[in-house]
Amino acid sequence: MPDSVQTHITELLAGAARGDDAAEERLWQAVYAELRAMAGKQMAAESPGRTLQPTALVHEAYLRLTGGAPVKWENRRHFFAAAAKAMRRIRVDDARRRTRRKRGGDGPTMSLPDNVGADGPDPGEMLDIDEALDRLEREFPREARVVMLRYFVGMTGEETAEALGVSPRTVDSDWRYARAWLHRALSDE
Repeated sequence: MPDSVQTHITELLAGAARGDDAAEERLWQAVYAELRAMAGKQMAAESPGRTLQPTALVHEAYLRLTGGAPVKWENRRHFFAAAAKAMRRIRVDDARRRTRRKRGGDGPTMSLPDNVGADGPDPGEMLDIDEALDRLEREFPREARVVMLRYFVGMTGEETAEALGVSPRTVDSDWRYARAWLHRALSDE
């Protein structure tokens, strides 16, 4: 993404944090397409007929990011990393609701694949992964962010590298390490 676009979004984030309603409206217009693409990738892994749709995921995540006390975003990268985390939380909350409605919602644990299959994870599996990811995040924050962007948002290695401001090689290394770490953690459960 060109530096001018990144700078523009960073300026809009600062304006919105100051309470500038016009900046907040322009921010929504500037980030909506990218948030929608993130949500679309993430929701592509869900099985058909889900009640949570990409548009709803975008709106809910944006409200969580901007609806409370003003946040001073460092830059575009900081905002989109927070958006990815908000989307993950929304999907995990949705999985918890679905698990409560199902009898025997405790499905088998799963390893973390390169790409989520077409049917997406079982709600119980998603909860197991979320708990393991929380532990990974406490010990290895960058690796956890890589997992969040690759697995929960569906970004490619290149997109993840750009979002985190690291090299694609670093993302590949972090991804391999995090998958092995999570595999061990999920197998131990």
